[in-house]
Amino acid sequence: MTNSVALTDEDYIALADFRHALRRFQAFSEANATNVGLTPQQHQALLAIRAASPAEVTVGIIAERLILKPHSATGLVDRLEALELVTRHEASVDRRRAMLRLTPKAETMLAALSATHCEEIRRLKPLLADLLAKFG
Repeated sequence: MTNSVALTDEDYIALADFRHALRRFQAFSEANATNVGLTPQQHQALLAIRAASPAEVTVGIIAERLILKPHSATGLVDRLEALELVTRHEASVDRRRAMLRLTPKAETMLAALSATHCEEIRRLKPLLADLLAKFG
């Protein structure tokens, strides 16, 4: 990859600081998911299901949002189903497609995790805004 713009020492510092802030948030997120008995990937899948339009929630959406191969997403959904966090239902239009829904158990877990994550993002917002401003 080539770039015609030379980076300054400040650019490298800003990049390092930004990646560090993202990694700290990721570590925070992973620890919170683990504390409620989920893997970080399971947490991400539940969030992707909750955030998607109900008419679109398929294993394919999970694969896309989590950047997984379809067979890996299928295995993840199988494990979520075994934990009674997700159910599969036939799509009304194309009955070959399985639509995913969160169970009440998953909704409760995700609500608590999401509230904690939103609090942390609000706490980090000034830092992230300062870091992003360094990229002009």
